[in-house]
Amino acid sequence: MNAPARRPDAARNRIRIVEAARAALAESHDVHLNEIAKRAGVGQGTLYRNFPNREALLAEVYRRDVEELVTAAPALLAEHEPVEALRHWLDRVIDYAEIKYGVLAALEPAAWQDLVDHSQNPIEAALAQLLEAGKAAGSLRTDVDARGVLLLIAYLGRVDRDEWESKARPLMNVILDGLRRHVAEE
Repeated sequence: MNAPARRPDAARNRIRIVEAARAALAESHDVHLNEIAKRAGVGQGTLYRNFPNREALLAEVYRRDVEELVTAAPALLAEHEPVEALRHWLDRVIDYAEIKYGVLAALEPAAWQDLVDHSQNPIEAALAQLLEAGKAAGSLRTDVDARGVLLLIAYLGRVDRDEWESKARPLMNVILDGLRRHVAEE
């Protein structure tokens, strides 16, 4: 059974709440619902009608980021050559990872494990699509798969929050440079 359609203003409120929560998580793992309601310009009653508790809101932020990351892959491939599409996608991964760690730090282990389990396959499939396009174009190595790249990216989780801005993108560039196919000099 489908949920009833939301009124346009209610749908906009829900989007504003999720965006406010995402912005708050980018700043700190310690996110309070009353602060999110203020940032979103809604009352606490509106926030609680949409999200009965903090975990439900944080899970929605996480799910929305995963969805955007997954749908970005084919769109980027339609706009850019494979290596450039992968570069743009990896930039999005940096933004996603920053929020992901905020969400996971704010949730109980059982709740975040469920979120991670449900997001891994779609993210891996999106990355595989980008890698396969680069392999087919001859611009990416053929001996690396999406699972291996995700293992490399996972190490970004070890970067401290105060070093994130200075370390995350340079390290992701190292990963991208390592994925490029380098033609041996003849």
